[in-house]
Formats: sequence, structure tokens, C-alpha cells
Amino acid sequence: MTHHLLQIGGITPDMRERLEAAFTIHQLDDFDPTAITHVITNGHDGVNPELMTSLSNLKVISGYGVGYDAIDVTEAVRRNILVAHTPNVLNQEVATTALLLLLACYRELLRDDAYVRSGDWQAKGNAPLTRSMDKQTVGILGLGRIGQAIADKLAPWDATVVYHSRGKKDVPYRYFDNLTEMARACDALICITPGGPSTHKIVNAEVLEALGPNGTLINVSRGSVVDEAALIAALTSGKLGWAGLDVFEAEPVVPQALRDLPNTVLLPHVGSATVETRAAMGALTVDNLLQHLKDGTVMTPVPECAEL
Repeated sequence: MTHHLLQIGGITPDMRERLEAAFTIHQLDDFDPTAITHVITNGHDGVNPELMTSLSNLKVISGYGVGYDAIDVTEAVRRNILVAHTPNVLNQEVATTALLLLLACYRELLRDDAYVRSGDWQAKGNAPLTRSMDKQTVGILGLGRIGQAIADKLAPWDATVVYHSRGKKDVPYRYFDNLTEMARACDALICITPGGPSTHKIVNAEVLEALGPNGTLINVSRGSVVDEAALIAALTSGKLGWAGLDVFEAEPVVPQALRDLPNTVLLPHVGSATVETRAAMGALTVDNLLQHLKDGTVMTPVPECAEL
């Protein structure tokens, strides 16, 4: 029996080799919707509602990434379509990126790099002082697997970790049920909550103002989680001190105002982008598809699909 797979977004040569042994692979510009039983996609492209509706025999969507807000999971569950993602294999890498951004903001990495390259060190003397990361209070918005990995990596800096999530967890950190109150208690706020309607612009002007002129915002979750216009206004006015961002509202489009600000560190959505981690993600994405062919299950379903 021939199995037909629709590919959305890029895949690596290793992924393609494994998939071609089991599937006929189709691209978005040339496929029969009724033939497709499996889809491989990524966290950015997902599967739009119109496309999902047209795939009348779809059984599995395997996503390359941990986020899946670009897939209508409610509709997938209604239609008995399994949705899989790649949790755990990228926890440590994304957590490392969060700490990279945090340290870069605190120690003014980009400013001091430019200071050396421009010749100002020789011409003007020592660069201005920066801030210590030691003994800071760091709030984590979304204490899931990656959030916990971030908390673990903060240990060497003797940080006080607090958190806000959908509910209180069995962890040794203080829980805030109000995000604004947590921001007011923090030196830095790290966003690692899932995207989607429930978290859309949850970090708003009120939260940013509560974080304050000496506060630092780090976002390694989804661009939709932060009100970008409010963030630019807060950074420009001095109501917020610094921001380290790996994600943006309309990426890869990043507002010029945000790019021009000296108190930002900006990355092109590379939280998990190491050779080792992307290889592990790709392998798991393919494993989910191949396991479904074998026994009708996937290794890592999204929570909403765990009972399908």
C-alpha cells in the first residue's frame, strides 16, 4: 500500500531519506488532497484550517517543533486526527538560549562588542559598567518542561525563581496567580509559555511597566505572547530597561523601531537551532510518522490528542 505524505516547510536530507522509504512525498504545489493521509510540518507554518478541511483522509500531523499553535488541534481532535510534536529533545537548547539572551542583556554584550570594534576602548578608555546576574529574582511565564530547564540553569547565579502558569505546580518556587504582580516582584521575566488565544499579548503594557525601568524581558516562546507595540513604547520611554527576543509578532519581519533600540538583543528564532538538537527534532518528527504506520499511534502526541 502506498502512503502519501504532504510536506509543509523544509526537511533535512536525513529526514527525507527515511521518509521516502515509507511514503510518497508531495509538495504544496502538487498534491491530491484526497490521497494525503499524513502531513509533516513545522511550528511556524502548521496546517491552515482550509488545508486541513481539504484533507479528507488525513490521519496524522507530525510537527517539527514543540509549539503547535499554528494547527487547529480542536478540529483535529474532532476529526480523530493525531497531532504530534517534538517535546523534551529541545528543552536544554531553548533554555540555554534564554540564558544567553539574559546574560547578553545584563552584561551589555552587544554594546561592549561594538565598543571594542569601533576603537572606542582605545580612544575613550574603559566601557561603562554593566549589571551582575547574581542573586536576581527571575520570573518564568510558563513553567513547563523548558521553563523547568531554565530554572535549573539559573542555579549557578543563585537566582530566586518565581513563576506564573495556568495553575500551581509541585515545585519549590513561589507561584503568582497574577502576572502583573509577579512582574513587579521580578528583576527579569522570561516568557516560555505556549502561544495561542489564551496567551495572546498576555505580556502587555501593564506587565511591562510593572517589570520596570531596571527590568529585563526575555521571550523565547512565541511573538504573539508579547504586545510588540507596547514593548517598543516601554523600551523607548525607559519604562522597561532591556529586552532579549528570539521571537516576534510577524517574523521574519521585525519592526525598524525595535531593531534601532540600543537596549535590545535580537535573535532570528534560533532557540533550538543547533546541529545536534535539530537532528534530534527531525528524527522524532519522522519517528512519529513511522510509528503510526506500524501500529496507529505516535510517540509524542500533543496533550489534547493523548487519548485518541
